[in-house]
Amino acid sequence: MLLTVLGEYVLPREDAVWHETLVSALEALGYKLQTARQALTRSVLDGWLVGERQGRRSRLRLTPETEQMLRTGAERIYSFGNPPGWDGRWLLVVLHVPESSREIRHQARMQLEWAGFGSLGGGLWISPHVDRETEVRQLVSGNGSVAHLLSFHAQLGEIGDPDKAIAEAWDLEGLSAAYRGFITRYGRRRPRDGESVFRAQTELVHDWRKFPFLDPDLPDHLLPSGWPRQRAYEVFQQRHAEWHERAQAYFRSLGG
Repeated sequence: MLLTVLGEYVLPREDAVWHETLVSALEALGYKLQTARQALTRSVLDGWLVGERQGRRSRLRLTPETEQMLRTGAERIYSFGNPPGWDGRWLLVVLHVPESSREIRHQARMQLEWAGFGSLGGGLWISPHVDRETEVRQLVSGNGSVAHLLSFHAQLGEIGDPDKAIAEAWDLEGLSAAYRGFITRYGRRRPRDGESVFRAQTELVHDWRKFPFLDPDLPDHLLPSGWPRQRAYEVFQQRHAEWHERAQAYFRSLGG
């Protein structure tokens, strides 16, 4: 949640923010004072933020690495939901990790899942986005020579049932339920005062930012009929625009 706050309210400012502002923001989101302070302390220790003393008060600034991470994340979050055209090519990745390195294999699989890949079994992973090849290389680069990758660009042939393979590679039913829950929650939400608008906007972004990592962003003709992603995208765009100014104003009012 702190990353969501930093990306939505601190990143656009491009300057330092009072420590009390972030504490008050997390409190407004339902976190206890001690929990909020601990989160900020850990963020400084982990290199997300840098503190600057000004008298008895302190300001916090994004580190260059955190700023770049948040900008990259923002691009993906706010552009997701309206996929470009597809040329019919698939990115196939073969992942091989020795049996003795189970923890690294588990981490590599999780990283591929978060990049939107689906598993076909036997160490074969698939994505309709061939442009994510560089991203995959970066995802597993921390494993050194232990994890071996081999990538292919491919097109579907005439053998087998593509719909069945897609259904087995990704949990589309669960994803559809998550989209419909999002639509219900935010389509009906009508916050009134500044704090409730701030909370609604932050939770909206926080919930939406999960979908780019859960949704393989398949072309429309490969999805079940009545796929709810477009409606969820419309709800996100409408509510975000509707609540933006008041949420930003409330955040600026925090911390003195």
